Amino acid sequence: MRIGIVCPYSWDVPGGVQFHIRDLADHLIRRGHQVSVLAPADDETPLPPYVVSAGRAVPVPYNGSVARLNFGFLSAARVRRWLHDGAFDVIHIHEPTSPSLGLLACWAAQGPIVATFHTSNPRSRAMIAAYPILQPALEKISARIAVSEYARRTLVEHLGGDAVVIPNGVDVDFFADAEPKEEWQGETIGFIGRIDEPRKGLPVLMRALPKIFEARPGARLLIAGRGDEKEAVADLPAPLRERVEFLGMVSDEDKARLLRSVDVYIAPNTGGESFGIILVEAMSAGAAVLASDLDAFAQVLDGGAAGELFANEDADALAAAAVRLLGNEERLAELRERGSRHVRRFDWSTVGADILAVYETVTDGAASVAADDRTRLWARLGLARD
Repeated sequence: MRIGIVCPYSWDVPGGVQFHIRDLADHLIRRGHQVSVLAPADDETPLPPYVVSAGRAVPVPYNGSVARLNFGFLSAARVRRWLHDGAFDVIHIHEPTSPSLGLLACWAAQGPIVATFHTSNPRSRAMIAAYPILQPALEKISARIAVSEYARRTLVEHLGGDAVVIPNGVDVDFFADAEPKEEWQGETIGFIGRIDEPRKGLPVLMRALPKIFEARPGARLLIAGRGDEKEAVADLPAPLRERVEFLGMVSDEDKARLLRSVDVYIAPNTGGESFGIILVEAMSAGAAVLASDLDAFAQVLDGGAAGELFANEDADALAAAAVRLLGNEERLAELRERGSRHVRRFDWSTVGADILAVYETVTDGAASVAADDRTRLWARLGLARD
């Protein structure tokens, strides 16, 4: 099958949607399909052979964050050329309502279109206001996928229609088989995310650290991600700062090794999350997970059975839960075991098969419609079908 995938966000800025598209493309290629991904990218960005650059992106406030998007006449021309050259059996557009390549592709594409909705924002005035503009493009979509029940709910409430829920996928074995780093082990807690993006929740964790470090004198925090490191610890008492280690941007291999090494992975995100791929990666690596009680996180953690939850933005609740976990090896082992079992439902062997089933449904439907159209044409012309 010839599959075209549209990524709305800049390929050179790591994020959950980009990682999902990358891993989906890799999975489909391993299954023998021909895949091309269209994505914004700077000229100097090294790209996998299956990625086609649509040109440089610009930062735009979107969904409580700043996304790097690509839009305009030049982008539209590149989209049309990519569609023409690809002659795809199915187009898979991610975030078709974002002001980026997905919307342009939805306007320009012919044939079966599958759309995945990642955003969870139950009060999006912008999406409601833009609906008259979006409607003609959305009506061309053959099948809709939402990465979580909360992304599906946002879609239903703002745009109408419905979607099948297929979660983001993870290569579980990649994380499970990673080798821990000895220097990252030993009563460590971990955080991975953009340091200077408030909704990722690092300030909440920083407010909790004094109580955690007081109760657990041997504990330390490892942080992986880009951002202003000095500003991140500015409000932390100076004697405690040496117990916080910044690793900067890490490779996929080192991310897996980090998650394999920590005792507890903490996700203090404050909102705007439709899924929580990092939770799945942490469980895959065998880390015990402690996360804010966002609806999407609670769903990923099986309502708290596969990881512990604390009240969103409550630094005291975070600290109490972290201290309790770090002092209870039996509970840590229980969470690791439950998480490792629960996470198998997110493996690409399952998620990829579900997405392929959607592709096959829409392409079979398109073929059936085309056959019916030919039969009606023959009938009008008075010709018999051979």
